[in-house]
Amino acid sequence: MKKLVLIVLLSINLLILFVSGCVPSQPTEDFELLPSERLINKLEANRRKIKNFEGTGTLFVKTSTLDNTASFRIVLQKPDSIYLTIMGPFGIELAQAVVTSEKFVFYDALQNTAYVGASNSNALQSIFRINLSFEDIMDAFVGSVNLTQNLYKPPDQYVIDYDKYVLTYNDSVRNIKTVYKVDVRQLGITDYFLTSFDGNLDVEGKYSSFELLENVAVPYKIRVQNKNENQTVNIEYKKITANKKNISIDFKLPDDATIIKW
Repeated sequence: MKKLVLIVLLSINLLILFVSGCVPSQPTEDFELLPSERLINKLEANRRKIKNFEGTGTLFVKTSTLDNTASFRIVLQKPDSIYLTIMGPFGIELAQAVVTSEKFVFYDALQNTAYVGASNSNALQSIFRINLSFEDIMDAFVGSVNLTQNLYKPPDQYVIDYDKYVLTYNDSVRNIKTVYKVDVRQLGITDYFLTSFDGNLDVEGKYSSFELLENVAVPYKIRVQNKNENQTVNIEYKKITANKKNISIDFKLPDDATIIKW
């Protein structure tokens, strides 16, 4: 199950999760259509509205060597803590992970072994096989994307395709193109595509069944495909709450757990 958790985190963070929406029942002429700078500002403002987040649901992970399903619970307290529990049949705890801006703890309940270390980029990439910052991980689980770097940078292409805004950003340094599709009604990012300049599709995300929490579109169903690694992750939330009062992360290792420092 440790491998399951690592693959889930890898796929989620390669994507930087996004929010999806339903097809609007009215045409776009009934809505105010926004210029790109206003759209980006609104998306970033919505991302910052979520201060804490708690969700429970089911993970479906499929790779060339793995095909597993597990229940999970995630608690995030911005700006500095993430708590993830993976559960098996009958609610049996399989693994827990706590990551803060300073350190991480990964506890394998079946082996009664904990891995601890500093949350620097090298440690996160080595343990969780990801190459993202702590802040990006938090945004991923909430189903948002950090657009701070694009607040003053117009997209390379911006079109309105009936019920979607379509924004395209080209990164000539990394030779990749990123495309976001945004629902015009609820301003949820509905699709995400990451491709190389030679046209290969690297990562694709599609998100649906969302609800507005704190006037922010939050996904209940998420499908992420990493084409290059042949990995697919489906996340189905059953319950989500946001901005709860007095939310806390209560995690304590068993006294007899084996601790391995990373």
